[in-house]
Amino acid sequence: MMHTCRSFEMQSTNPTTSGNTIANDATTDQDGRRTTYGSNRLFSIFQQPSSSPPSSHAPELPSTLATSAETSWTTLTMASGGNILAIPFRRTHSLRLSDAIKSYISSKYDQHPATFQHDLEIIDQLRKDAVASLEAHSSGVRKLQGYAAQLVWMGGKFPVDIGADFTWFPSLGYHSHHPQTENNLRFELANIVFNLAAMYSQLALSSNRATADGLKTAASNFCLAAGVIQHLKTSILPELRNAAPPEDMDTLTLESLECLMLAQAQECFWQKAVKDGLKDASIAKLATKVSDLYSEAGDWAVKSASITSEWIHHINAKHHHFAAAAQYRAACDCLEKRKYGEEVARLRDALNCVNVALKEPKVNRAVTSDLQGLKNRVQEDLKRAEKDNDTIYLIPEPPKSELRVLDRASMVASRIPPELAKSQEILSDPRGDLGKPLFAKLVPYAVHVAASIYADRRDRLVSNTLVAEYEAMTQRIHELLSSLSLPGSLQALEKPLGLPPGLAGHAEEVRQANGVQRLHATIGDTEKLKASTRVLYQEGLDLLRTEAGEDEASRRKYGTDRWNRTPAKDGMPKLYKQVEDIQGYLQQADNSDQMVQERLRQNETLIRLLGGTNRDLEDFVPSSRRATMTAKVEREANQLRGCLNEVSRLEARRKRKVEQLRTKAKEDDVSSDLLREAGRLEREYPMQPVSAGQFEALFDERLNRYQVDEEELKNEEAEQEKLLTRIREANSSFQAVKKGDTSSREREQALQDLENAHMTYKQVMRDLETGRKFYNDLAAIVTRFRDECRNFVYTRRSEAQVLEADLSTSMEGMRIQEQTQNQLLAEKEAQASQQRQARGFNGGNGSRSSSNAPSGATRSPTTTASESTTTPMAAPMPQRPAQVQQPPAVVGMQTPQIPQQTTWQEGMPIVFGGQQGSAAAAGAGGGERQHVNGAGGGAEQQTWDPSKGLKFMPR
Repeated sequence: MMHTCRSFEMQSTNPTTSGNTIANDATTDQDGRRTTYGSNRLFSIFQQPSSSPPSSHAPELPSTLATSAETSWTTLTMASGGNILAIPFRRTHSLRLSDAIKSYISSKYDQHPATFQHDLEIIDQLRKDAVASLEAHSSGVRKLQGYAAQLVWMGGKFPVDIGADFTWFPSLGYHSHHPQTENNLRFELANIVFNLAAMYSQLALSSNRATADGLKTAASNFCLAAGVIQHLKTSILPELRNAAPPEDMDTLTLESLECLMLAQAQECFWQKAVKDGLKDASIAKLATKVSDLYSEAGDWAVKSASITSEWIHHINAKHHHFAAAAQYRAACDCLEKRKYGEEVARLRDALNCVNVALKEPKVNRAVTSDLQGLKNRVQEDLKRAEKDNDTIYLIPEPPKSELRVLDRASMVASRIPPELAKSQEILSDPRGDLGKPLFAKLVPYAVHVAASIYADRRDRLVSNTLVAEYEAMTQRIHELLSSLSLPGSLQALEKPLGLPPGLAGHAEEVRQANGVQRLHATIGDTEKLKASTRVLYQEGLDLLRTEAGEDEASRRKYGTDRWNRTPAKDGMPKLYKQVEDIQGYLQQADNSDQMVQERLRQNETLIRLLGGTNRDLEDFVPSSRRATMTAKVEREANQLRGCLNEVSRLEARRKRKVEQLRTKAKEDDVSSDLLREAGRLEREYPMQPVSAGQFEALFDERLNRYQVDEEELKNEEAEQEKLLTRIREANSSFQAVKKGDTSSREREQALQDLENAHMTYKQVMRDLETGRKFYNDLAAIVTRFRDECRNFVYTRRSEAQVLEADLSTSMEGMRIQEQTQNQLLAEKEAQASQQRQARGFNGGNGSRSSSNAPSGATRSPTTTASESTTTPMAAPMPQRPAQVQQPPAVVGMQTPQIPQQTTWQEGMPIVFGGQQGSAAAAGAGGGERQHVNGAGGGAEQQTWDPSKGLKFMPR
């Protein structure tokens, strides 16, 4: 294929594409000399009637794609398109996409499919219209664009493997009757977009390229087809994920098709330039670019497995044709500029290029005819130019290496239709031509997941970071007061008789809550929850253990070579990890429960006392004598009381703050923001499904609302530290002024014990409530774990049954094969034994036959009988009926037979006439001698008597 016609006119070095026909026009120079070729040939190949439809516009084939058809779509397209190629349409089966969508909505969303009945009907109609658009008409473009836009939109609502099996047949290559089926929405989108490119190319082919407007329309459609292919290659096919790209949509094929569409678009511009009568230099630039684009298309086509040889040869011929056309126009320009030597060189190279193009096989007659016409014209002009230069101008012809490389003028580029590139923006526009987005009210599953993630983070922030910290700060206050024997020591001094008001209030609180009985009831409920959770956990664990035992038993039964499936622990490590996690949760909960119950046992007597009557409390708290309080003691006591009152106010304010935080978290609904953000993501990233990870920025923005509460927590912590410092100082001063007064020591201790018991009661109650909530949450986790175990074990058992059935069938087949082999061996052994016995029997007959010597001696009947007794009879061998052998005749017991007059047939032994006995003839090939007994008494005949003639005996 390499030819010198390309070395100087094109910078591409691989001559794998071809050119098209050259327009013929007639002009004359100032001297009246003919400078161009032809007068009517120029537009002849482009003036095809627009009413002649390409073959790909035929009615849609049945679902089998007419596998018996003798002509491929490629061949049909070339035959109808002449010198222009169009991309054939891909075919598919009918499919109700709505069924898969309804099933997915029912299983994955909390919305009923009936809510989207109208959208489901629309999507089915869109697909039906799109796949039936197989004729070159502008309405088909809208149908394909509308369905493609909805598929892109649905890619953000549903996963690619939605459950619909899309079947498509290739349109290029040698396997157009082999369909490919994929459960992939983007596979469907890729085929629809491919058909959109085919539609644009078919529209370009059907345009009336004999007019200027028709050429503009064809060029535009070819550029749009190239842009659609580029979009398919760069934006859609990389997103197929697990699906394999179709055979005729590989990168090599798409690159070739894109360059081919651009080459044919450039060819339309070249044809219009010729039609408008532009200068030869300008037309040469356009033709050179056409040749370049065909060359690039051919380079990719040769590497592709889906571009047929007919297309490759066509592209090669077009490449060389336009290379010749460019050189011819350059030669005309040289003639006009009086560069006669260069004119001859360029005409010679144009002729070489045409000759190379004509050598391409399987090129249709339209292209071949155009090439031949160009060749004739170039030959005529070359002959004229050589003659004129040799006789008149005498300008040396420059070598090819010195000729200037022709310039290029590119008029085309891949242009993606906005309905494809910006489909989601047009869908969002109520005035758009693509309709409204379907399933817009369907909340993506990722939004539900994102809402759960945000709720979990919000609750952890409020409960673990804010509320838990407030409670820990309060606990530190009470631990400090308990270590300082407060407020017991102050209450004993202030009220030496009766119950202090604070203690009476604590007792009333415990009595109203039913005290110890409520604690034990809560413990009982918690134990029930824990027991049911353990039962669920044990059920799942037993299922896994049972399955592991069954798997191990099968492995011992069949052996590790046959039973080679992965053990359950290796096949589902996440499930077995949950076993360890849940066991750890239960163990930690047991430890916490024991600590809480131990604390309750230590303080149960005092808590019961607080839940009793005031008389019981008065009996427990001893009275002390009324001490005389000096002014100094009273001053320090009042200061300490002020600090304790401030602690009470701090606790009350803190309690209200905790309630406000919980209310704020409860009212923090992120659903509206998530839906708004999901809509934005679907519009900006239509091919990317919405995932929970895409809402991280929104989560951070929403959680920033709690930064104010975190700042308040830090301020209150600093304030508490100052208050605790004042309490320590006030208590030190108080203890110093009352030092030496031991009259109220016992009352102080009793009051402090009751105060501590009240604090323990509240702490135990909080711990029990926390434990009950923990077991409720854990029960949900364990229930899910148990269900996963059930599903996993069911799946494993199903796999085991299938594997066991296969192994049983295989072993049964091996057993039958072994029995068959043993049976065959036994039969062969029996046949070999029979053959050995038969050889022994035949050997015995031979010995008896050889005893009949020529002297005429005969054997006695006694001897014959003796031999027949001692020689074992051979088992009968299956033989053809015509070859059955008779046992040797016994002389003394023979019965004379009358010869029968029969007609001799092939295979009969020849017996000489004149014999009276029924002498037996040996079988054919038996090697036994023939004995004929005479009529008179047994003389053996050794010589044939011709006078007796021949007689034939039947077999």
